[in-house]
Amino acid sequence: MAEEEENALSGEPEFPKSRVKKIITLDKDVKRVSSEALFLVSRSTELFLQLLAEKSAQVATEKKRKTVKLEHIRIAVKRNRHINLFRLVLAALIIYSESRKLKLRLRHLNRRLNRCPNPWKSHRLCSTILSVNEICFLCS
Repeated sequence: MAEEEENALSGEPEFPKSRVKKIITLDKDVKRVSSEALFLVSRSTELFLQLLAEKSAQVATEKKRKTVKLEHIRIAVKRNRHINLFRLVLAALIIYSESRKLKLRLRHLNRRLNRCPNPWKSHRLCSTILSVNEICFLCS
């Protein structure tokens, strides 16, 4: 904790420089990154995440929750114009999260289907599995 405060006071970024540089150079147009640019990207990312965390925690507190959830982050982004540009990334995260839940449900239902004595018989479980399979095909 003291080390984090010391870094914050000295202005040194928390993120490893090599990792940030690797992420920046994922863009094919970027060949090299100056140390100043590396510092600015790291520091601005920290400040952005700090603001997002504070606003999300504030929403969670308003909702009388101790755990910040994706929904709290979504509300915080919607309320604050400074971080509103993050809404597209957040939408992708929500879609990804929902598709993972759906795939886990499908796996569970498929296990139950394997125990089904007559898998071709039309009953509720089999029809549910077919509809979930169709949805998962669209998600993947």
